[in-house]
Amino acid sequence: MRSPSGLAVDSVDAQIDGRPVEARGVTPASASGERHLTLPAPPHDIEVSILARSSDLVGEAASVRLRYAGRKADEAELIKPKLYAVVIGVSDYVEPGLRLGYAAADARGVAEALQRQKGGLYRDVEVRPLVDRDATRLAVIDALEWLDAQVTSRDVGVVMIAGHGYTDEKGAYWFLPADAQMAHLGGTSVSQFDLRRAFAAIAGKAIVFLDTCHANAEKTAPDPTRDVRGLGPGGVDVIRFANDLAKAENGLVTFASTQGTELAAERAEWGHGAFSLALIEGLSGKADLLHKGAITVSALDYYIAERVKELTNGGQHPVMSRPGTVPDFAFATTR
Repeated sequence: MRSPSGLAVDSVDAQIDGRPVEARGVTPASASGERHLTLPAPPHDIEVSILARSSDLVGEAASVRLRYAGRKADEAELIKPKLYAVVIGVSDYVEPGLRLGYAAADARGVAEALQRQKGGLYRDVEVRPLVDRDATRLAVIDALEWLDAQVTSRDVGVVMIAGHGYTDEKGAYWFLPADAQMAHLGGTSVSQFDLRRAFAAIAGKAIVFLDTCHANAEKTAPDPTRDVRGLGPGGVDVIRFANDLAKAENGLVTFASTQGTELAAERAEWGHGAFSLALIEGLSGKADLLHKGAITVSALDYYIAERVKELTNGGQHPVMSRPGTVPDFAFATTR
């Protein structure tokens, strides 16, 4: 290790395929600056990344591909990962002015699409849905803590949020649960810091879907017939939060339903928001672009982006952010 700035290196973090792992036996630096650490390595090819920290600063990841040369286990001997998901959708808010049309339907549809993945890539799928008045602030925090406790380094953790996002005057992102009060945002909503801390703590591969936006200055609810979803004073969009989640030290793959100051569309003819409809279709098989039976993260990104652009006549552009330390991987299968 070296520190060109002269700042002391406080800690060294390790990742396998872009997700944090616990390094054991980290030795003190030798006279040449070398340190040694031990990582738990799975029996397959991996990419190991090391990041040095100095206080809140994180250095650029140093990565190396390692080829597994041990005995290849028979496919029957391999234990498939499990998929754990927290799926949140709020249409029926306590404050009448916040009500939406189809966010709850989005959550139900995504939960069903994920459940159908059981028996494919995953030996089991556990989904915790929180819909409408069940999606209180405390329930959301509790569900994210459950996800953190369940996902091991072998598994995949998913969080999907559909509902209102909000940007405060300092540019901070908030998710508005069912019991949110605009007059008491700090005590009734879920901040970007709460979300980032929960997402980054997931041990295995982690994917976040944000079907919220906060683009306009309206203080009353968007009328569902006008195809808008989201509140906020404007100027800052969900992409800043998505990019923050996708930093190398967090290792999160993040999908956002909009970019810039676009609004997230939802229509009665779809019965969903445009982004969630495309996600449901993609997971159901339409994102298998190469017809090989597997849907990778990149393929899902391509399908969602093209489908939403088609649905909204080019008015909405979803964005996927993936750290360079996280390789593309198969997320779903078509069966």
